[in-house]
Amino acid sequence: MKIAVIGQSLFGQEVYKELRKDGHTIVGVFTIPDKDGKADPLATEAEKDGVAVFKFPRWRVKGQAITEVVAQYEACGAELNVLPFCSQFIPMEVIDLPRHGSIIYHPSLLPRHRGASAINWTLIHGDKRGGFTVFWADDGLDTGPILLQRECDVERNDTVNTIYKRFLFPEGVRGTVDAVRLIADGKAPKIIQPLEGATYECIQKKDNAKIDWNQSAEDLHNWIRGNDKVPGAWAEVDGKKVTFYGSTLVDNGSAANGQPLEIPGGSRPGVVTKGGLVLFGNDGKALLVKNLQFEDGKMIAAAQYFSSEGSAAVELTDEENCFAEEMRAVWQSILTNVSHIEDSTDFFKSGAASMDVVRLVEEVKLRACGCQLQNEDVYMNCTFQDFIQMCVRKLRGEDEEEELVVDYVEKNTNNMTIKMPHQLFINGEFVDAEGGRTYKTINPTDGTAICDVSLAQISDVDKAVAAAKEAFEEGEWGKMNPRDRGRLIYKLADLMEEHQEELATIEAIDSGAVYTLALKTHVGMSIQTFRYFAGWCDKIQGSTIPINQARPNRNLTFTKKEPIGVCAIVIPWNYPLMMLAWKTAACLTAGNTVVLKPAQVTPLTALKFAELAARAGLPKGVVNILPGSGAVVGQRLSDHPDVRKLGFTGSTEIGKHIMRSCADSNVKKVSLELGGKSPLIIFSDCDMDKAVRMGMSSVFFNKGENCIAAGRLFVEETIHDQFLTKVVDEIKKIKIGDPLDRSTNHGPQNHKAHMDKLAVYCQTGIKEGATLICGGKQVQRPGFFFEPTVFTDVQDHMYIAIEESFGPVMILSKFKSGEVDEVLRRANATEYGLASGVFTQDISKALYVSEKLNAGTVFVNTYNKTDVASPFGGFKQSGFGKDLGQEALNEYLKTKAITIEY
Repeated sequence: MKIAVIGQSLFGQEVYKELRKDGHTIVGVFTIPDKDGKADPLATEAEKDGVAVFKFPRWRVKGQAITEVVAQYEACGAELNVLPFCSQFIPMEVIDLPRHGSIIYHPSLLPRHRGASAINWTLIHGDKRGGFTVFWADDGLDTGPILLQRECDVERNDTVNTIYKRFLFPEGVRGTVDAVRLIADGKAPKIIQPLEGATYECIQKKDNAKIDWNQSAEDLHNWIRGNDKVPGAWAEVDGKKVTFYGSTLVDNGSAANGQPLEIPGGSRPGVVTKGGLVLFGNDGKALLVKNLQFEDGKMIAAAQYFSSEGSAAVELTDEENCFAEEMRAVWQSILTNVSHIEDSTDFFKSGAASMDVVRLVEEVKLRACGCQLQNEDVYMNCTFQDFIQMCVRKLRGEDEEEELVVDYVEKNTNNMTIKMPHQLFINGEFVDAEGGRTYKTINPTDGTAICDVSLAQISDVDKAVAAAKEAFEEGEWGKMNPRDRGRLIYKLADLMEEHQEELATIEAIDSGAVYTLALKTHVGMSIQTFRYFAGWCDKIQGSTIPINQARPNRNLTFTKKEPIGVCAIVIPWNYPLMMLAWKTAACLTAGNTVVLKPAQVTPLTALKFAELAARAGLPKGVVNILPGSGAVVGQRLSDHPDVRKLGFTGSTEIGKHIMRSCADSNVKKVSLELGGKSPLIIFSDCDMDKAVRMGMSSVFFNKGENCIAAGRLFVEETIHDQFLTKVVDEIKKIKIGDPLDRSTNHGPQNHKAHMDKLAVYCQTGIKEGATLICGGKQVQRPGFFFEPTVFTDVQDHMYIAIEESFGPVMILSKFKSGEVDEVLRRANATEYGLASGVFTQDISKALYVSEKLNAGTVFVNTYNKTDVASPFGGFKQSGFGKDLGQEALNEYLKTKAITIEY
């Protein structure tokens, strides 16, 4: 068709481009005159294509069409007028002239919100559904018949900008072009607008955007966001006209800590906090405002209200002066209507628009790669002098977030002073739990309390998830270049390495891990894990896929790997830091944000990790740590609708419960590493000394608190007695004692309840007729120490042959020589399938057995040999999904397929 495009803006430009791609002929573009020497984007695009462009300042005078203007329009011979966004009044002589008439895009679901401020009023009224309408123009105000409508959800913290970018702009462009297609195909409906539900609201201007404080918090929030950024909701504060931007609803605002600010007409004073200005409705509920603007145009972070006048100008170095002059030239190239850029030149008062902000941010990146600006930085530093000062402060690192405040518990131990955070970590801050709830974490070496730790409540989970969601959807983490993300994760690994002795000491006193093992494995492998995954950040990629062509056209199909969003991670107590690393490293590498619940009995290394993550520069909200109970914190994370993935390591029983909750809530993605009863088969042709050494390690490593521990050893009968004798001799050499003692081999069990369960487990084995060779009881000393234990003559039906002890208990069973398939049957006769092992010097036998063992990991002539590059996970009721290796990334990514026809 021959189409006239009447309108302006980037939206008009995109509609114009898509119509041309659809094969329509644009016979003329009718737009507004140049402003401050700059053409509208629609005009620029059309002129580039050689399309006739008309820039009429008006179409009519005193209600009458201007004859010359209408004549120029008529000469174009349009068959359809498309008005994607038009601020001018177009006379009916033009509207009705084309054969197909005129269609208009309107950003509301007509007949609701007729008028020029439709998006504003959608938000001001708190509508749960929004959208747009393409309608046939008539002589009324947005009253013509409906051609097409599309809807979207309005999120509770949407602004005009967010809903426009997310839906109204991209879908509006597509919808307008689809409407033209319907007209071209003769299928365009004309649905008369109903009278019911019709509303018309006035244009929102500054003078009618004043805030009435006598409303609920939700209504205040809707008013502020509905006027954000234009015209801007305002009120008198301290005798000054202040405009409010960036409103979000918050829970428990009454607990906000900060400096009070009197709000004339407000139900109570606001509170200036680290996060912004907390305001209150007449219902006692709260909202948070991020930014404030004064009458002179200066915008500040609301958190800086009382300190906005206090920062002195920095003196520039010669190099910084060169940068300032480069940027002065950039400003000059943008503000072509300004003869000279002075220090006092205001970017926006000189005619800059939103696209100019984007360009300025990109120009800074080109000239100073260390200066990463957000659009908001330009809005808040709009004079040239303020802009340069802001850039220089960023380049010097002086604009960093205020110093992380940590209320440490300090202890002098292991020849050092360890400093342990003990509060929840939410949105980049250490905070108390709701109601100040705490519990004591216990040192298993002597049973004494280490410190009080904040005990997270449901409201704390909700805050942490909200922070993670905002960081993912709105924060810099979600926009960050993958290599920059990798750089931060590398920095985090470096900081962990700098603090490795402190981390290992905390791990030893909180979990009972032997210090030397904690240093090498608990902490050492954690550092390796973050380094390994940091290298993957810029290597996550999709693929192109050949598909059947839609002849005579062609198709291109490709996939993208995208982060899932907010991920919950729930970890066990046996390797507190390492289990955190195995899951969190892959999660962050994929670009997600995380809310992690450490085991209630071992929270301290996770909280220290939170401190190091903040010091590494991970943005607020990316990592959140919530010590607490599984019944409260774990359950809420499973149920939470904004959590899209949950990774869990723990018991099979709890794993099943989590699966049900995740399914019932929002069918969130789940990965589970659950219980095990890993078989280790030792053949008579093994290297005996190595089999004894590795067999001991397979059971007693980390005092048996090891998910892949060999839960049952099958020893060929001809070597059984020799193997048993050597094992008992080696057990006598084990030194049980203080985990901080470098000569200790075997520390305390993690906590008293677990030690007590081990005693019951061993008593059950004795009652069922298994032979107790050694151990089986608590060591008579303070703390939670349990003797290394060996049972033999264990029959397949016995409880200790079926269930794992998760402790230092070796379960020995014989098998007859030559009965390879029979011992395999017995080894596989379990509902678990996490790990397994075989010792033999016959390579054919080793390969055959490893092929037949039904477990996620098979060790041959070794055991416990995990590596950050090798995938780890189980079969059957040991769970599904992988930690470590490239495969772990898939647990925290979603695959999107895109097909293009051309």
